[in-house]
Amino acid sequence: MPKPTKGPRLGGGPAHERLMLANLAAALYTHKSIKTTETKAKRLRPLAERLITFAKRGDLHARRRVASIIGDKDVVHVLFTEIAPLVADREGGYTRITKVGNRKGDNAPMAVIELVLEPVTPKKKAAKPAAKAAAPKAEKKAEEAPAEETAAPAALVDGGFGEDSAAPLEDGSAPEGFDIKGNKDSMKFHRPDGQWYDATIAEVWFRTAEAAEAAGFVEAGK
Repeated sequence: MPKPTKGPRLGGGPAHERLMLANLAAALYTHKSIKTTETKAKRLRPLAERLITFAKRGDLHARRRVASIIGDKDVVHVLFTEIAPLVADREGGYTRITKVGNRKGDNAPMAVIELVLEPVTPKKKAAKPAAKAAAPKAEKKAEEAPAEETAAPAALVDGGFGEDSAAPLEDGSAPEGFDIKGNKDSMKFHRPDGQWYDATIAEVWFRTAEAAEAAGFVEAGK
């Protein structure tokens, strides 16, 4: 029997686990919030956010990928037409997990996982202070050399798996400080000293291997 990717396996086998997570994701998209155990909520989060990323693409291929996991066409329709437009401006972090105490009977820790559908408030740039008026000095201006232009650092885009993840830069390279490659389709990550690191095209970058594992990824080759 294959080894679980992260934490204890849900259900009796891999196929049962995939079916349970798909049903939980369908319930989450339908009701926008569900109550379940902490273990299931943590395992559901990467899958639910990955499917929302597909829905934001909105093309036929993305719709077929989602439909292959969630068989209910009505739920797929809700995901693409209702949920995706609400998170179009959000660069990741589509779900929120809140602990709600233990369940009566078996004392299992419970949590509520919900969709984050609040509109994103853009950060306001601080106003620049007015420049002090200075008397023109022709001689000093002639002597001053033009300042060297420095290239602005590339903007960091959230990779969709928390603050320790980042999307590849425009040229496909890694942002500064991120050297762990992640593949969203296989949910595998690769270290710089890994066997397939150079041959892998990163779909998401992580700061550390621990951050990749926390997002539900498993190290390739293990």
